[in-house]
Amino acid sequence: MQVINKPDFVINDANCKEATGKTIAEWFAELDAFGGIKQGRRPSLTHIVSMTSMREMSWATSLYVEYEKHHGIVKKDGLAEGYSICVTKTISAPVEKTYAIWADSKAFAQMFGDGGTQNLSEGGEISCNAGCKATFTRIRPNKDLRFTWHHPGCTAPMTVDVMFQDAKGKTLMNVMTSRIQTKDEADGLRNAWAEFLNKLKSLAETA
Repeated sequence: MQVINKPDFVINDANCKEATGKTIAEWFAELDAFGGIKQGRRPSLTHIVSMTSMREMSWATSLYVEYEKHHGIVKKDGLAEGYSICVTKTISAPVEKTYAIWADSKAFAQMFGDGGTQNLSEGGEISCNAGCKATFTRIRPNKDLRFTWHHPGCTAPMTVDVMFQDAKGKTLMNVMTSRIQTKDEADGLRNAWAEFLNKLKSLAETA
């Protein structure tokens, strides 16, 4: 899997003003007045959205993540909470079939690309010729997977949670990645996992 660390939009004053009506500095001042650090992420995001005509959360999330960085807010490990992304896909196949395709080494290699391999066991690894690496920390067949993740150019390891949920005989897939340190990485991962799930959907619905 190739992850291209490139943002869907650049966070600068001109783009921010056009999308939200305020510059980055103006938003930081607004969040300071709101008590953004004390209030926390969810209330702050709600506050940002309530003051704009934004229909989606991309700019609001980006502003708050950058606001935390501006104030030097980090977790115990010294890293920022950062970005979280969730890529979803509804697949017209039961969970058991969808999971079996993910678990199949030949199908996984086809979906992951770049010579992708996986050892689907706790402590097992995902790797590929493009340099992506992951280690499974939890496996619950037909329910969920969890693994640590890093790819070339990423700032720090991340956590990925994959959920297989029954939706009246179909599978609702969720791939959530957390602790992403930059928007470049977040958008690159979102696009890469979206491509992966499109391939999983194609195999599950035609196999």
